[in-house]
Amino acid sequence: MLGVTVKTLQRWEREGRLIPVARTSTNRRVYTVAQVRTFQGLRVSGPVPTRIVAYCRVSSQAQKPDLANQRVVLEQFCAARGLADVEVVTEIGGGLNFTRKKFVALMQAVDRSEVKALVIAHKDRLVRFGFVWFAQFCADHGCELLVLNQETFSPEQEIVQDLMTIVHCFSSRLYGLRNYRTTLTEALKGPSA
Repeated sequence: MLGVTVKTLQRWEREGRLIPVARTSTNRRVYTVAQVRTFQGLRVSGPVPTRIVAYCRVSSQAQKPDLANQRVVLEQFCAARGLADVEVVTEIGGGLNFTRKKFVALMQAVDRSEVKALVIAHKDRLVRFGFVWFAQFCADHGCELLVLNQETFSPEQEIVQDLMTIVHCFSSRLYGLRNYRTTLTEALKGPSA
């Protein structure tokens, strides 16, 4: 967007002219579109983000107690950070499912630049895969993404975690198909005499 080199961005940061809003896990600078436009002297149009959202998610109904605990921890974190009027969104659904209703509504609100800050307990509470893309999406729309647990893994540990997530997801789906098949078979048999 600016047509400058990384060295120029480094110099501007040292001089305090253009400070990144965040850094990626690989230490790359992250800037929002609004920030770059303001730096260029262009008028930033559109709404000013005002909502602060704490997003809590668990995968199944059996984990509902964990959902309540997650909510309490995020509320305490927000209070400690001095964040007021925090809207808590809770959802039950798989992290690989990008069509979760509340998740989609939240991402649409971020896209409309309505969300000032999004608070989550851990990266995988937002999404299981592609977190870096969603973090960049938030940054591009003026939304600060606050992750309570910044636990990092070695590349090997990360691959093992990803494989375990995939295996768990598909084994759960297979189990769900078995339940569906049993219910369907019983329905086709009809009422017992």
